[in-house]
Amino acid sequence: MKMTQGDPASVYGADAARTAADMIRSRSGGAAPVAAVILGSGLGGLANEIESRTTIPFAEIPGFPTATVAGHAGTVIVGRLAGKSVVALAGRFHMYEGHDARLAAFPARVVHALGAETLVVSNAAGGVNRLWQPGDLMLIRDHINLMFRNPLIGPTEQGDLRFPDMSEPYDAKLATVAREVAREQGIVLREGVYAAGLGPAYETAAEVRMLAFLGADAVGMSTVPEVIAARAMGMRVVGFSCITNLACGLSNTPITHAEVLETTAHAAKRFQTLVKGVVGRL
Repeated sequence: MKMTQGDPASVYGADAARTAADMIRSRSGGAAPVAAVILGSGLGGLANEIESRTTIPFAEIPGFPTATVAGHAGTVIVGRLAGKSVVALAGRFHMYEGHDARLAAFPARVVHALGAETLVVSNAAGGVNRLWQPGDLMLIRDHINLMFRNPLIGPTEQGDLRFPDMSEPYDAKLATVAREVAREQGIVLREGVYAAGLGPAYETAAEVRMLAFLGADAVGMSTVPEVIAARAMGMRVVGFSCITNLACGLSNTPITHAEVLETTAHAAKRFQTLVKGVVGRL
């Protein structure tokens, strides 16, 4: 697909989101989604749980580049999950791929234009909290933006708050629902703070010590731009991290992306049960 050139503020803004949403709607039809789900590295298996689904490759959607990261299928899936209309993205756009912050947040704008009022974000993350183990699932209760980029920089988009309040980026009521589902299904659900860096290099041992000092429990390279844009549009957000490895300095073995994908595969069933339970109660 040939990418549109120009100011990211217009290329990835509200009008562009409506254009992309119109294309997705024309292919999938049906009711507006109750929720949107963004699936992180190795967590895309939830897409197979979506019934009556229509699958659209990223490259066919206006404004969407092709996914390049292993573990990201690069598709939009529209259908029904736990009896509710949903739209899911199997993959996302990362700034370490060379994308602008507005493009990293663009999927949130597109699913909002489709009618979704709730956004479920997920990611694979390194464990900073020394008490946790690879394979643990973490409910994201807050985040630290160490990307030092913000997708709202530039002209204010129609419908956005110029200065969105970020005192509660992750919805407290949805967090309560997630806890209830986890308890009923016997899933151990950690809770903590997600720190986002640009990547693509993994953190040094010194950086991990700094993150722990700052109050982070997990670290990754995504999610925050999507959440910022979603909150500016008034969407409710709930987020989950799959702790795939101990961060640098907490383990004697090197970190690899293959390890990340292997661990998410082991945690996939619990993650899918958790997300389906939350979506089913919306």
